[in-house]
Amino acid sequence: MALATAIAKPKSLPLAPSRAAAARELDEVAAIIGQPTVSRWRRRPFRSLTWRILAVNILALATLVAGLLYLDEFRRGLVDAKTDSLFVQAEMIAGALGEGTVKVDGDRLTLDLDAVAQMLPRLVAPADARARIFDSRGSLIVDSRRLAAAARGVESRALPPPEPEEWLAVWFSATVGALRLFLPAAPGLPRYFERVEQGATDYAEVIDALTGERGYAHRVNEDGHLVVSVALPVQRFKQVTAALLLSTTAPDIERNVREVRVAILRVSAATLAITVLLSLYLAGTIARPIRALAAAADRVRRGSGRSASIPNFAGRGDEIEHLSRAFIEMTEALHRRLYAIESFAADVAHELRNPLTSVKSATETFARTADPDKQRHLLGIIASDLKRLDRLISDISDASRLDTELQREAYEPVDMAALVRVYAEIYAATIDPNSPSLEVEVASNQTLLVAGIEDRLGQVVRNLVTNAVSFSPSGGTIMLRVAASDDCVELVVADCGPGVPNEQLERIFERFYSSRPASEMFGKHSGLGLSISRQIVEAHGGVIRAENRGDSDMHTVGARFVVTIPKYRPN
Repeated sequence: MALATAIAKPKSLPLAPSRAAAARELDEVAAIIGQPTVSRWRRRPFRSLTWRILAVNILALATLVAGLLYLDEFRRGLVDAKTDSLFVQAEMIAGALGEGTVKVDGDRLTLDLDAVAQMLPRLVAPADARARIFDSRGSLIVDSRRLAAAARGVESRALPPPEPEEWLAVWFSATVGALRLFLPAAPGLPRYFERVEQGATDYAEVIDALTGERGYAHRVNEDGHLVVSVALPVQRFKQVTAALLLSTTAPDIERNVREVRVAILRVSAATLAITVLLSLYLAGTIARPIRALAAAADRVRRGSGRSASIPNFAGRGDEIEHLSRAFIEMTEALHRRLYAIESFAADVAHELRNPLTSVKSATETFARTADPDKQRHLLGIIASDLKRLDRLISDISDASRLDTELQREAYEPVDMAALVRVYAEIYAATIDPNSPSLEVEVASNQTLLVAGIEDRLGQVVRNLVTNAVSFSPSGGTIMLRVAASDDCVELVVADCGPGVPNEQLERIFERFYSSRPASEMFGKHSGLGLSISRQIVEAHGGVIRAENRGDSDMHTVGARFVVTIPKYRPN
């Protein structure tokens, strides 16, 4: 009884992975793409794809706008143009003064101040600038502003134009003020300052003019406006008699820069709106499908795994469609694996129950009989069933590891011709005289390499030959042929037995299905050999099929198993 109990209740068997193991695979997939990810999106929304797409697009636009708002080269060009314009005007004024106001006093040339006072206001008026004349000693002798004031009886100075008060200008000022914190600082300009008694030493450009050179300077007045001044010598017969300082404020430069910046901000505001809308659309076309796929994966993880459907984004023609298709195929593969696990577990339970029931019945009968002959018979039944259990457990263990091994092992080039020859030599060395003989036919001058696992392909050859041996009569012949067919290598194992009933040509590849010869002892085979062979062949991208051989009278003279595996192709 102790023996029966130990056999009837095995503590652990190397069976196929349970349904829980497959569910754990779903959990691992969902842990990557499912609920935890959704939770993180909810806890940290700024790390979602939508915000990242917005940030990248807006940052690129902001960088471009900041560079445009700086406009340093634009301002420098306006200042240079203003300076060149003043030089042209100064040259005309200085030339006119040199020709019309310089008089000869003995051996010296001097300015006629009365003539200068009459000519200078008329010369300066079109230039909209201020002109000052310094004599050769550096003293200020004529100032066009004072001349105009004397003519009107009051000194006046033009005020800067009023600043625009529109809301965009106010916002622009605040924006530029903020951007200045990040923009490189412009080189500082000297302050413009006038003493009551002005002299040439107050203006470096005047000193240059008194030496016969051109001079200019850029300064900033108390209103923050740019003051551009140029100085040229007033001369006749190449003798410098005085220096002309022509200066003007340039609020129009800052106004022009401001107007350009406002225009840029207007365009940028419209561009920003378009960028945000397009970014949201782009994020929606990417993030929303990913969230839907993640939610579906989470439903698969939390549910039964079969009722949940994966969203199908067919028709997009992009990576999201490929991802959706991959998820659908992955889920279908997991469902097939779950079904296979359930079916395998049911088949294993059924196959193990028969010998266990037989052992239990035999041990119970053994305890109730005292007849030595019956006891020996019962012990023989128990021993036979134990052998059958051992064989079943070994085959089940091999079948349960097969799928994992086929996916984990690296595929290498395998020479099917060499593999068949080695097996034929082993078979010839180990068979008894009454076993069927094995004839090998290998096509010559053909490439018979396939990509695969050599041990497992050898197992296919061994299983097919073993199956053929069990159906072939004593002294019969088994044909083993290897040849190339198109892009595949074809392996054929043919016996001379009774063949396979047509309705069973496909069923013989099912697990635990066994249709053995009547002369064979029951339980000698587990019914997993052909099933394992098909699994190995399909894992190698091949096909295995069974068919019957017929003679000229259409009588069945044996069965034939054909294995087709793609040829090895180097990368």
